Amino acid sequence: MALRWYTVVVEAHDHHALGAWWARALDWDIRFDTEEEVVLVPKWAAELGPALEFRQVPPGLVFVPVEHRKEGKNRLHLDFAPHTSQDRDAEIARLIDLGATRVDVGQDPQVTWDVLADPEGNEFCVLSSREE
Repeated sequence: MALRWYTVVVEAHDHHALGAWWARALDWDIRFDTEEEVVLVPKWAAELGPALEFRQVPPGLVFVPVEHRKEGKNRLHLDFAPHTSQDRDAEIARLIDLGATRVDVGQDPQVTWDVLADPEGNEFCVLSSREE
């Protein structure tokens, strides 16, 4: 038996605002927005999800409220990659325009990814463009 990766849960000081930010950043749909959680899923999941086997449905993102603010570097972060048909630098600029910031977590200047942080300081990477 194998488990399905169901979701990634992100604690947020303002889970409504952070969930909305990530929905814009990823162009995903907000499936639920309550006082307990904000749930995001890929736009295509609503259309294809019912046709997929349980284990094939992609994970979502869930934002839950917490009282405390983030402190220190994440022990887990998300990596995103643009397709080779996309302008990677323009995508990074779009994320920064939305409110992301560049972050130095000690990466070598020669790396092929950029480290950014969302408006609450959660680090994530934009990798080099990929075909797959």
